[in-house]
Amino acid sequence: MPTYGMDIALKKKISDKRNPALDLQVQQWIETVLEEKFPDVPYEDAIKDVQQWIETVLEEKFPDVPYEDAIKDGIILCKLMNKLQPNSIPKYATSGGSFQFRENIALFQNAARAYGLGDAQLFQTIDLFEKRNIPQVTLCLFVLRRLAQKKKLNGSTFSPRVSEADAREFSDEQLNTAKNGLPLLHEGTNKDANQSG
Repeated sequence: MPTYGMDIALKKKISDKRNPALDLQVQQWIETVLEEKFPDVPYEDAIKDVQQWIETVLEEKFPDVPYEDAIKDGIILCKLMNKLQPNSIPKYATSGGSFQFRENIALFQNAARAYGLGDAQLFQTIDLFEKRNIPQVTLCLFVLRRLAQKKKLNGSTFSPRVSEADAREFSDEQLNTAKNGLPLLHEGTNKDANQSG
């Protein structure tokens, strides 16, 4: 489908946001979780990482199509969520038309939200189904992988671990010792101060 007018600028802006290295990491993670490989996508090596992770988790190979085409129907995404959170999507369409496949993507989004992804981290259905914003799809899967890593679930690590709270308890005696032992930086000092600096 040809692109005209403002759509050309929008398409270029979205295309410029695409990060091949991040795409690859997300693809490899998906392949790892699904335990199956995406097909080789020569124009973007970055997609391979995400794809490999999904394939590892699902223990099955991706079809021989580009990354975004392999996940476009939502079937692989639904399988992925069921591996990460068993029965999070009890029933999804494995055949049908665009309506069923868009519904699969919506099921994935709901399961990912329940798993812990925020709305800002998710992508819109048309971002994937119509390939309008594949970088957002990749980012969503990247964040999902980090969350799975934090929960110590399937897949190799490819990104920094999500930080965890390290709350500490101090006795009143420890707090008073610390308070009296060190000068507070915000109080400042004028020791050795003079007009020459």
